[in-house]
Amino acid sequence: MAYLELRRTPLGAPSASALLDALNAELLSRYPEVPTEHFRLDPTDVAEGRGAFLVAFSNRVPVGCGALRRIDAGTGELKRMFVDPGARGLGVARALLAGLEAEALRLGFDRLVLEVGERQPEAVALYADAGFVRISPFAADMASPLAVCLGKDLRDSAPLPAAVTASSATPTAPFSVVDLALGPTGRLGQT
Repeated sequence: MAYLELRRTPLGAPSASALLDALNAELLSRYPEVPTEHFRLDPTDVAEGRGAFLVAFSNRVPVGCGALRRIDAGTGELKRMFVDPGARGLGVARALLAGLEAEALRLGFDRLVLEVGERQPEAVALYADAGFVRISPFAADMASPLAVCLGKDLRDSAPLPAAVTASSATPTAPFSVVDLALGPTGRLGQT
């Protein structure tokens, strides 16, 4: 059985940098008119107590990432979600989303928001399947006609259906390692 491992990872780590570079390249190919500084995330945004940056590893190879940052006392924003094209369709994005939602609850967030572009229909579908709904822009710089803003009330929704078990967890880094059992097809939750 294969395992997907989620690790809290510093933004400057080689695994994080490689995934963020690949994400930026993909976003620039889909949105060449959007300035690259729009794709920024600061280390302070994902510091313990404020958020998290998770990297998904399959057989010790980084295959995806996602970030959570605090907007206000009860709201977190999901950012920088990416899965390597070779690992898409295997449940990696759902696993990252489950890990980030669990981290949001741990941090006391009642609500999650995010912005995704309309040229990413697969991402919009993922979030809709996870219970996110369209909302009004939640920041002034989201007035772009390409922006799709989504939100989810965490206290009113069931957790994502994922076989998530935390291991090697500590009070300061509860998601240092999360193993997700993949079924024989290599897809999350299909045993």
